[in-house]
Amino acid sequence: MNTTAVKSAASTARKEREPVKLLRRIGSTTYEVTVHFSNKSKETMEDKLLRIMEREVRNDA
Repeated sequence: MNTTAVKSAASTARKEREPVKLLRRIGSTTYEVTVHFSNKSKETMEDKLLRIMEREVRNDA
């Protein structure tokens, strides 16, 4: 997924305070990701995604 598109969608979601849906097709599966933000959160979307991916890598090891 293009990180510029993700950051742009995140910026739009924060301004509009509405969830943003991103679609990504991998093979024959299409994934729909809905992004929304807490007003109290101090973690960026990028930080959260990296944390989730790192946890997945540790769990698969």
